[in-house]
Amino acid sequence: MIFIEHNTINALFFEKPKNPPKPHPSPTQLIIILLQSLLVMASVTTIASHPTSAFISTPEFSRLSQSLHSSHRQRRCSRKSVCGTISASIDLKPPPYALNALEPHMSKETLEYHWGKHHRGYVNNLNKQIEGTELDEMSLESIISASYNKGDILPAFNNAAQVWNHEFFWESMKPGGGGKPSGELLELINRDFGSFEGLIHEFKLAATTQFGSGWAWLAYKEHKLDIPNARNPRPSEEDRKLVVVKSPNAINPLVWEYHPLLTLDVWEHAYYLDYENRRTDYISTFLNKLVSWETVSSRLEAAKVLIAEREREMAEIDAIDEMDTIEPEDGDMYFGSDADEFVDEDE
Repeated sequence: MIFIEHNTINALFFEKPKNPPKPHPSPTQLIIILLQSLLVMASVTTIASHPTSAFISTPEFSRLSQSLHSSHRQRRCSRKSVCGTISASIDLKPPPYALNALEPHMSKETLEYHWGKHHRGYVNNLNKQIEGTELDEMSLESIISASYNKGDILPAFNNAAQVWNHEFFWESMKPGGGGKPSGELLELINRDFGSFEGLIHEFKLAATTQFGSGWAWLAYKEHKLDIPNARNPRPSEEDRKLVVVKSPNAINPLVWEYHPLLTLDVWEHAYYLDYENRRTDYISTFLNKLVSWETVSSRLEAAKVLIAEREREMAEIDAIDEMDTIEPEDGDMYFGSDADEFVDEDE
C-alpha cells in the first residue's frame, strides 16, 4: 500500500501554482524552436547518414532558418508595443519648422489646428483601421495603393492618403519661401508651361476651381498614356513632362502613378482662420511667400532616379522574356540516349 501525505495531495490537486503557466508560443516561435532543436541534434550526432543531419546540412534548411528568424524579427520590430499590446505604427510627423515659423502668412493658430487636430486625427484613425490587418506592416505609400484598390476605394484609403498629403504639404513650404525656381526645374517649367508665369496661372486655376475640398498638385508625369497601371510601349524623353492637376477629397497623384512635386491643401480648414473664405488670397500667398522651390527640385531629382531604376528593371525583364521566346534550332532539340549506343548482340 502506498501512503501519500495530506500536504502532497493538496499541492497536487487543490493548491494553485505559485508561478502561473506561461502563454503558449506562437506558431512562428514553435517552428523556430523546432529548427533550433534540430540544429542541436545535428551538432551532437555522429551518424552522417541520418536524415535529419542530411537535411540540416542542405542550403534549403539554411535559407528556411534565416527566413523564419528574419520574418519573426521584422514582425516584432515593425510594430509598437504599448502596455503589452501590439498596435500599428503610423506616426504623426511634425512640420520641418516651428509652428509659428510661417507667420504672418500662415499663423501658429492655423498650424496648431490643422496639424495638431486634423492631421493627428487622420493618423489616429488610420492606426485604428489597420491594426491587426495585413496593412499594418506596409509603408504608407503601399497602404494608399492597396486601399485605393483601382478606384474601388477601401475604408483605410481616405485616412492613409490624408496622412501622406499633409506630410507632403508641410514639406512643400518653408519660412521665407516663394520666389522663382532655377536650374532644370525652371527649364522644364518653361518647356511644359511656356514660362514660370504660365505655371503659376495653371496652378492658381486648378486650386481655385477645385470644387469643395481637395488639393492642387504639380506633378511629374512619367508616361504620356493616361491609362492607370499601363506601361508605355515606346517610352522616350518626350513622354516625361510636368503637369498641374487637381484632386477631390483625399485623392493624390500617387494613384495615377504620377510623381508629386508640390501640393496645396484647399480644404477650407487649411485657410479659414487666416483668410476666412478668401481662397484666392490664400493661394497667391502660398505661391508668393511660402512654397519651397528647393524641395520641389529635390523631388524632381528623386523622381528621375526612381524612373531610371524602373527602366533598368523593365529592360532586364524584357531581355529575359526575349531569351524565353527564342526558338531553339533543330540541332538543339536533339538529345543523346542509351538507345544510340545499343548494339544488337545477334549481329
